[in-house]
Amino acid sequence: MKRNLIIATLVVFACSFIFLLSSCAKKQVITEEKEIKAPPKEVAKVEKEKPPVEKEKEAEIERAERVRLERLKELEFAKKREAEAIEAWKERRAIKFEAESIYFDFDKSFIRTEYRPDLKKKAGYLKDNPNINIRVEGNCDERGTSEYNLALGERRANSAKEFLLSLGISPDRIDTISYGEERPLASGHDEGSWAQNRRDDFVIIKK
Repeated sequence: MKRNLIIATLVVFACSFIFLLSSCAKKQVITEEKEIKAPPKEVAKVEKEKPPVEKEKEAEIERAERVRLERLKELEFAKKREAEAIEAWKERRAIKFEAESIYFDFDKSFIRTEYRPDLKKKAGYLKDNPNINIRVEGNCDERGTSEYNLALGERRANSAKEFLLSLGISPDRIDTISYGEERPLASGHDEGSWAQNRRDDFVIIKK
């Protein structure tokens, strides 16, 4: 009986000792795992957080880049507006070139003094625009025969051409044609109407 009691006591003691060892081992394993896993978390936290100086530097770079992009947009817009203004100016010059005719005395084909400055302006326009050719169209009033007026219109067109050639314009850039009395501007039968019909018109022809 006494022996059985001793054995039972030893068994209980052994079980308690084993349980105690097992608990210590688990605690140690958990502690070690925590110790192993904790450092990476701290490292990750440090890597995500950048020093204030570096953050400010990055922010300054971003601000500078935004300013640069805005400036580029402004320059592109300004260039576009400038190109549009230049095109509009060229268009106005072209319209003026064609709109300004020169006029002749009755039965005459020489260039009147008052129209020579106009021809000089036309020569300047042609020099500024080497990609443009022109056609000079001679016209007459209704008096005289059709054949005579066709010849007179041709002489008037050639007079303007010769004047432009004397100012340095290449002859291969200027064509001439005579319409005689076929294209009157004014339909009246008086000197006021006839004076408007004795003229040279200028038409732009692009190469």
